[in-house]
Amino acid sequence: MTQGKLSVTNKAAEAGEKQYGTSSGEAGGPPAPPTYEEATGTSEKAGLSGSPCYSGAYPSDGEMLTEFSWSDKNIRRIFIRKVYSILMIQLLVTLSIVALFTFCEPVKNYIQSNPGWYWASYAVFFVTYITLVCCPGPRRQFPWNLILLAVFTLSLSYMTGMLSSYYNTKSVVMCLGITAMVCLTVTLVSFQTKFDVTSCQGVLFTFCMVMMVSGLVLAIALPYGYVPWVHGVYGVLGALLFTMFLAFDTQLLMGNKRYTISPEEYVFATLNIYLDIIYIFSFFLSLFGTERTN
Repeated sequence: MTQGKLSVTNKAAEAGEKQYGTSSGEAGGPPAPPTYEEATGTSEKAGLSGSPCYSGAYPSDGEMLTEFSWSDKNIRRIFIRKVYSILMIQLLVTLSIVALFTFCEPVKNYIQSNPGWYWASYAVFFVTYITLVCCPGPRRQFPWNLILLAVFTLSLSYMTGMLSSYYNTKSVVMCLGITAMVCLTVTLVSFQTKFDVTSCQGVLFTFCMVMMVSGLVLAIALPYGYVPWVHGVYGVLGALLFTMFLAFDTQLLMGNKRYTISPEEYVFATLNIYLDIIYIFSFFLSLFGTERTN
């Protein structure tokens, strides 16, 4: 009887060794779960890909947007703190340039009389944006990612400042205040609401395509006459679209929704939120801004 019990016990032990990969000389029980670094390192070596990327245009960068699997909340807190720290620096730089181009008459007259600088800054903006969005290497490699982000911020700040210089000073300040209140409200609501905006990618994509086609139609029809109410409707829809994008990008970095950005993509997350805020300000300026009369 004793031998029968021992044989049954030995078989159970052998089955446990086969299941968990342990030997008789090692401690029994299941192995400890891998850490975040081990898990991401293993998936990189194995060539595994997560969920589709943010825009679906980067098949080789599957870790940018993944199903939520952050077990360590400290990683998420550090990630959010880093994103908003860089974002605050970007917004301060942009605000300083807008204020300089709006309040300083010699600078305002110079940039308005030299539009070539605007197109040069637009070319720099386009090149740096494509590089940061489409190339995961420069986007993740320090310090090139921060250098490219700084150049991107300066070029877009110049474009925004030059655009603001054509509007009345009071209207620019008013639009800055409206943008700040809207962005603060959307950020707080995105952190508190239980509604998952990250699951509405199809709606945002369709809305974006409609706005792009409408913008092309307006650009073609503009030489034939300016229709204020049409441009007003376009401005309202544009502000609404990028307000939704701001909520979408904010929830992507929170880590408690269906999709989230990898903590390595702090530059990409900062780039998106900063671009959303600039576009919101631009559409509000086209809605509420009054052109400067010389």
